[in-house]
Amino acid sequence: MRRLFLDTNIVVDLLDRREPFCHDAVRLFSMAYNEQVQLVVSPMTFATASFLLRKHSTDGVRNLLSNLRQLVSVATTEERTVDDSLASQFQDIEDAMQYYTALHANAEAIITRNGKDFTASRIPVMTASEYLSTVNFD
Repeated sequence: MRRLFLDTNIVVDLLDRREPFCHDAVRLFSMAYNEQVQLVVSPMTFATASFLLRKHSTDGVRNLLSNLRQLVSVATTEERTVDDSLASQFQDIEDAMQYYTALHANAEAIITRNGKDFTASRIPVMTASEYLSTVNFD
């Protein structure tokens, strides 16, 4: 089973139903529900998503994140992740943290809408649409 690391923007696309991106996010999460892929996120994704979704009620956000948790694995973030991020060539520390979390979690790809943020990646980086175009749904 493919192990895909999701950048926070993909998660928020789904949870906030951001058009037109939510449709590909729904397809990815459906694949996880059907055990066709394993989706991995960092713990930071839950914190960032809760902040970005704050326009919803607190109970609504908790419910969305609880449902999300049923479909994703949460990668561990350790001192090594922070140290690697701080020593990296990434311009943005948050992107570096996401990348090193994905790397240490043995993700096969990073799925994001901001590929330019991951130009230093040794892991393939693609949009949800690009990944879905590689999948045979027969």
